[in-house]
Amino acid sequence: MIPEKADLEKILLALKSNSSYDLSNYSLNSMGRRFGKIMTDFKIDVEDLIVKINTDPSFSEILLKKITVNTTELFRDPKIWINLRENILPLFEDRDEIRVWHPGCSTGQEVYSMMILLDSMNLLEKAQIVASDINEDVMDVARGGEYKYRFNKESLKNFRTSFQLEEKIFRDETKKYFSINELQDVLKMNDFLVKKPVYKKIDLVQNDNLFGEKFDIIICRNVIIYFNYELQNKVLNLFYNTMSDKSCLILGLHESIIGPYSSKFLKKKTVYFKS
Repeated sequence: MIPEKADLEKILLALKSNSSYDLSNYSLNSMGRRFGKIMTDFKIDVEDLIVKINTDPSFSEILLKKITVNTTELFRDPKIWINLRENILPLFEDRDEIRVWHPGCSTGQEVYSMMILLDSMNLLEKAQIVASDINEDVMDVARGGEYKYRFNKESLKNFRTSFQLEEKIFRDETKKYFSINELQDVLKMNDFLVKKPVYKKIDLVQNDNLFGEKFDIIICRNVIIYFNYELQNKVLNLFYNTMSDKSCLILGLHESIIGPYSSKFLKKKTVYFKS
């Protein structure tokens, strides 16, 4: 049951009026599907949903956690990580510090993937890692660094592919970064990785001046694809102003920079460099 455009706009207006969240510039198609599922799950229609938003302050947080997309995995899209290892991170080896920001970090597998990659190149010690999301629940998972092993088992193949390792060497390599308990279905990141990032709750839509520092690498994959054109440019402006000189932005494979910010970045393979 996907709400009509007019009904969806009423829902988004109610949410904006009763919370700090403005989703009006998110993709309407994406929002329609998500609110349709919410109405099905709660067995309510548009009118009842709006009433609940207007009368129950805590419901907005529940909605937000159901609406936000939290699909992520270790070393998703190996060619991204191979390119980072072979062509991008070597550009930062001589810097005294490497500042990395993961906006929309979700449950953190991408954050851990980046830290593992940095460590393998002896760059983790001088890296500063910031991870952010609008959803506190998924960041709590990221902070804990503990995942279902069976859910992540297939993504370990991406790890091996990204590092292009033989099986025995791969098994030894993984022990440096996480432990696996198949019986308890647990994949647990090692403490030196868990303790490294700083996590912040950040709404990319609402925040303009986020940090007093610039970042060298921003990894924001499969986030702006859910924004409309106007909001994409607002977020790209935020990223651009938060990036240091000769820094880079990594987006998802199906995301691209179009419009006014296309001239402000130079694309090389899957990476956008600030020009």
